[in-house]
This record gives sequence, C-alpha cells and structure tokens, in this order.
Amino acid sequence: MPKTSQLFPTLFSPLKIGGVTIQNRILSTGHDTSMAHDGHVTDAMIAYHEARARGGAGLIVSQVVGVHETARYTSHVLMGTDDSCLPGLKRLASTVHAHGTRIFAQLFHPGREIMEVADGTAPVAYSASATPSGRFHVIPRAMPVRMIHEVVAGYAAAAARMQTAGLDGVEIVASHGYLPAQFLSPQVNMREDDYGGSAENRMRFLREILEAVRAATGDGFVIGLRISGDEHTEGGMDEAGSLAVIRALAPKLDYVSVIAGTSATLSGAIHIVPPMFEQTAYLAPFAHVVKRAVDIPVMVAGRINQPQEAEGIVASGQADMCGMTRALICDPMMPGKAKADKPDDIRACIGCNQACIGHFHKGVPISCIQFPESGRELRYSALRMAKTPKSVMVIGGGPAGMKAAATAAAMGHHVTLHEAAAQLGGQALLAQMLPGRSEFGGIVTNLSAEMRRAGVTVHLNSAVTAEDVAQVTPDAVIVATGGTARIPQEMEFSEDAHIVTAWDVLRSHANVGGSVTIADWRADWTGLGVAELLASAGRRVRLCVNGTHAGEMLQSYVRDTMVGRVQKLGVEIIPYAQLYGADGDTAYFINAANGEAMLVEQTDTLVLAQGTEVSDALLLALDGYDGQVIGIGDCMAPRTAEEAVLDGLKAAWAL
Repeated sequence: MPKTSQLFPTLFSPLKIGGVTIQNRILSTGHDTSMAHDGHVTDAMIAYHEARARGGAGLIVSQVVGVHETARYTSHVLMGTDDSCLPGLKRLASTVHAHGTRIFAQLFHPGREIMEVADGTAPVAYSASATPSGRFHVIPRAMPVRMIHEVVAGYAAAAARMQTAGLDGVEIVASHGYLPAQFLSPQVNMREDDYGGSAENRMRFLREILEAVRAATGDGFVIGLRISGDEHTEGGMDEAGSLAVIRALAPKLDYVSVIAGTSATLSGAIHIVPPMFEQTAYLAPFAHVVKRAVDIPVMVAGRINQPQEAEGIVASGQADMCGMTRALICDPMMPGKAKADKPDDIRACIGCNQACIGHFHKGVPISCIQFPESGRELRYSALRMAKTPKSVMVIGGGPAGMKAAATAAAMGHHVTLHEAAAQLGGQALLAQMLPGRSEFGGIVTNLSAEMRRAGVTVHLNSAVTAEDVAQVTPDAVIVATGGTARIPQEMEFSEDAHIVTAWDVLRSHANVGGSVTIADWRADWTGLGVAELLASAGRRVRLCVNGTHAGEMLQSYVRDTMVGRVQKLGVEIIPYAQLYGADGDTAYFINAANGEAMLVEQTDTLVLAQGTEVSDALLLALDGYDGQVIGIGDCMAPRTAEEAVLDGLKAAWAL
C-alpha cells in the first residue's frame, strides 16, 4: 500500500489517542453485526472485521459488549460479564492487529431500550427512572442504588477483560438514549437521590463509570465516550446540554465520539443510521463546536460516505477522525483505494439502509445490497479464479446482470453483457427518480465501473433471442431480463377509469389528474415515493396500502422518514386496502382485515404500485440449451435490488 496520498494527505496522517497511535483517520464505528453467538465472538465476526482491517481502516470499534446481565437488549449481543468472552476477543484483536489496525470495544447497557431477547419474552428493563420508552413501549424499573453500583462495577470488569484480551481501548456508549444517556436526560431521569436532580447529579453515574474503568485498566489503555449531540426528540438532550457534559468529563477521557439521535423515539432513532434523505456529513458542525471546546481528539460520524468528505472534515479541523461505517460495509477496501489516490474505484455507499441496519433489525448478519460479500466473508472473502475460463453471455444490464458480469470477468471468464435498452441500470433507473432517492443511482454507477475494470464487453440497444444465443454458442448464459410493472388481470376496471402505473408516472408517461389514489400492494419505496412526488406537485393524494402501514417492507428509519415527509404534504394514508377495481371516479378496495368494502371516491387517476411481473420469456426459450443457463433477479421472482445483486454474485460463482 502506498505510504502517502496526494489527494487525501490529512486523512492518511497518523493520530495519537492516549497511548495508542492510529495509522489514519478512518474509523469503523461500533455497530452490531448480528454475528455473535451465545454472547461470544464468532469466526464470521472475525472475518468481517478482518476484511475492514485488511482494507486499511485505521480504527475499528467493535460492536457493543454488555456489562451486566440486564444489558441483553437483543438475542445476539456480545457479553463481557465473565472470562468466557476472552478467547474470542483475543482472536479478534490479534487478527485486526495483524493488519496494522487498532481495535476498541464499546461497553454497553441499554437501560430501557430493550429490542428482543432469545426466548421472545419481555424482560424487566431498568433505567434511571420508571420513564417509558415510546419506541419499544417499555416501562422500566428505576435502578436501586445498589444496582447502580453493581452496573458501574460491571463496566470496570468488562473494561479489564477487554485489556486482557489485547484490545487497545474501550468506548463508553452514552449515545442514542442508552442507559448513561437516560441518567443524563432531565426528561428521563426523575430521581431525587444523588443520581438525579441537578446536572451534576445526573452526570454522576457516567462519571463513576469512567473513574471505575480508568482504575481497572492499565496505562496506555484508551478510554473514550460516545455521545449524541442532539437527540432530535422533544425535551431530549440537545447540543448545549451534551456539550456541557463533554466539557465536564473531558479530563477523564482520551477521546470523544459525537453522533446524534436516540433509540427511544421514532424521530430520534432515524439518526442512529441516517438514511439517504439526510445530508452527507451533517454532524460535522457540532463536532467542530466540540473540537473547539476540548483538548482531546474528537470523532464524528453521520453519512460520511466518501474520502473527499472525510478529508475536508479533518483538514478543516472540524474533527480528528471520521466514522465511515457504511462506506466500509459497502467497500471494505475503500481506505486502500483512497490512499492509492483511486477514489473512482471506490464503491460508494448510497445510504439505503436495506441490508446493513435492515438486516440487524431482522436479526440476521448484516451485509450490503451493492456488495453482498460483506457479512459473507467466510464464503466470498477471496475471489475464486476460474481454472478453465468460459465464454459467458449475460443478458440484461440491471443490477443482477451487472454484478454477475463484473464478478465473472474478475474471476477470469470472457464475459459479454447485452442490454436491450440504451442505458444500463434496469429498475434502478426508476428508483433514483423517487424524491430524495437520487443516490440510489449510485448502484448503477458503481456496478458499471466494476464491469469496465473487469473487462466486460457491453452491448447496449441489444435485445437477445434464443436464436441469437444459439448462434453465439456461449459456454454459459446468465439471464437477467428483469420484469415489468405488474397490472393485476383479476381486477375489475371499467373503460372510463383512468389507470396508470407508478412506472408510467416516474417516466413522465402519464397525464395524472388532480385527485390521485395510489394502490400500493408492495408497501415499499414505490408507493410512498410516488405519493410524495405527486403531492409535491399539488395533487390530492390518497395512499391505499395493502398492509398494516405504509412502508411496511422498508427498514424502519427509511420508512419513518418517508412517512413523515408525505404526512407533511397532506397525503392521506389508508391501510389494509386491497385493490378490487375502479371506474371513472371511484377506486374500490376491500379491507384486508375484515373483508368490508372500501370506496375511495373522487379519484381522477388510479396509480398502480402493484409490484413487478417477471420477464422470463427468454429463460423459458433457453430450456434445453446445451450450455449452462442460470436465471437471476426479477426474471426468476420479483424481489429487490439486494436479491438481484446477490443472485448475480452466486451465478458468477456457479460458473
């Protein structure tokens, strides 16, 4: 790896934190991978972090480590409550260190923010006071003083174990409304003893944690703090209050890491992993305020997706280090590419939240829709080169076909891709037209560049038939012909009903009336996005969702942001609405829960957001072809870009 970067000189300068020197300013912040098992580090987790270390990250902060039995906020949390955690952590630390990367652990107690536990029952949750959590609908018990002391001791004991395991430091999680933040918050902490009331008393719990951790660990071991500046919740911690805490505790810290949001509310939780609707690097201004107020290194995260952004933040003195977690999930080799001054080779994160935090919320290992190798390192960490290169014909230039072509060519096969349209991208070209979702087009840019670097021959405006395939006689054919907008044939539509598809609207192929009803079968981006698009243009919009709520299929931070946006525009959301038919001025639905009729009158235009219908004619026509035939993406079954790209990866590996 090059020693210097001409484009990003500050980003690749070393940083000393406490007794530790970090090779550059790129940070993988603490995030749950859903790869722990029975509270312990696994081979999958080690392989995941090793990929980021091999790629050149300066510092990895591993996922949260519970400090007390009541800290089990999910069924797959790491635990540091006894010495059984040591073997796995030692392997993790030594693996990361072998690549020159430093590693810290987050020490954690969720307090009242309990998501789920292994047996599906709700445990007793504890907090500063018996103040309910709105997001998870948890009413906790106020922690007795004896338990406070026990938890403080748990932080200290866990920190000592992290040092024994060979980690370089720990980060106390006082961000996102977790237990230390609950003590800090005047909205949550209603205590009348030494741990409540005044700002100094509310800080006592966190101060005691820091003192206990420092006393339990040796010289040179780094102790940091992660804290939310603004919780983005009415009555929650704001930047002024957080800054006061940071100033007061800075003498006990080696660094501070600033973020935003809280787990306790829907509006605050969005900022835990902000979707693409938020501006890039939007928390850098608060980091700059903190940087001017303290004499310790300051880290910042929050939609810092590109090395250009990180270089600007560090070079301007706004922060000393940048959390680029999703950027590293999307491209673990990003630091090395940036250091080699090859930013155009970087696969940029698009902030979709689908396979990273979206997988975590489903309790499955995290990944990336653009780079499904992430989270699957044990299977796909090393590209398998072809022993006997094949001639491969890929038909369809959407995400599935592009991933298959790029991967197959990188493996040494001779690959030609044919796209019937004049532009690569398939349905991703429609997705990027939705309001606030232009970044989704990055998946097309990234995969196109990967094909070009791998040497794929691309033919646009090139529709392919089974006869064409027979003339070329490739060794393998990968069919990625996608799908079309689904128009349910079983519906009762009168001739005077004005019916268009969401695809028509996005392509500007539809003359939409002033009063619009959207029949949203999929409950994903499409219905919500088209609703916002049309409402922004002044139409009256009613979004009828065949589900319990709008955006039901979306990751919660994305859904909640989108629903908030359309509600501000006056869109009426009607759940449990199963489309039945339409006439000249009325759309007819059936209540999916009770079977009752639902009439949506004064409908000038009915917009169908009914999902995708497979385009599998070529796949069927190739049945019996002598060579290998693999169908991928929506031509097999209508799904999302995530499954399409993963199908493409699997197809290339199956050659």
